Amino acid sequence: MNDISTMTEKELKNKVNEYRTEISHNEHALKSAFKDLRLHRTNVDELKEKRDELNAKVRQLAGKAREEKKQRDAANVKIADLKSARDCIRKEQDYVTSDIAQMKAKRDEFNKLSKGSVESLSKAYAGELDKFLNGDIPLEHEIDIFGRLTQLQNRLEAASSADEVHNNILQAYKSSKGVYDAGGDIGAQIHTLADESQKHHLAMISLYKEVDDYRKEADNYHSQIIDTYKVQAPIREKIDPLKEKISQLRDELSVYLDKLNGIQLEKDDIKEEEKHNVAKEKFEKTGKMSLDELRILMEKGDLKL
Repeated sequence: MNDISTMTEKELKNKVNEYRTEISHNEHALKSAFKDLRLHRTNVDELKEKRDELNAKVRQLAGKAREEKKQRDAANVKIADLKSARDCIRKEQDYVTSDIAQMKAKRDEFNKLSKGSVESLSKAYAGELDKFLNGDIPLEHEIDIFGRLTQLQNRLEAASSADEVHNNILQAYKSSKGVYDAGGDIGAQIHTLADESQKHHLAMISLYKEVDDYRKEADNYHSQIIDTYKVQAPIREKIDPLKEKISQLRDELSVYLDKLNGIQLEKDDIKEEEKHNVAKEKFEKTGKMSLDELRILMEKGDLKL
């Protein structure tokens, strides 16, 4: 700041104009900075609104996806339990199947020995026995018949054993029907639950894909917000220095204005004194005066009411 004590009124006025111009320039720069900030802030608010809407959708869809996963996992637990039960039934089925297979093999062996049914073999045996007991046959024929009777008896016993084993097989099938039916029921339940599990799994995958898409879009808006803040940073950095500069300039301007006001007051005092002298001289010479001259004389104490 210059030494204002030696400055003329014109120099003071020029200096005041310089300060006012500089203040106006800085105020314009400050307004421009605030305007830019408002524009960016509006943009940031819009970006935040879009980002927050997307994040809300992410939370909503993620909740639905978790529910689908929960239901899928519950179905899978049931499937695991049913498979465990099915494995037990299969072991029982395997045991029954093995037992039946053994009985079938034994029955087939008896059938090979019998080479006929109990009914046909019984008739044949009865016929040979009647010949042996009641027929008038030579001795050598009796020996042959006795041999055939022995063979028929053995075959008949084998046929009876085959029938017995066959009945056991039928009974085994009948007894095991519940086991096979239970296995079938469990298989059907597993299939139904597997379809349900797959349905929830696909729904979960679809929802998580939507979540990823919305999250990527939200992240994009967030990145734009960060970029906008980066753009705002240098603008914000201008504001406080501009405010300080304007405040400083106004303080300095006020010094020059005070000096000019002092000069103006001195001028006003001189003019007022000149008016006072004119009014006093006029009053003394003519006794006449204007209202303004009357005011001046009364203020100076030359006249009293």
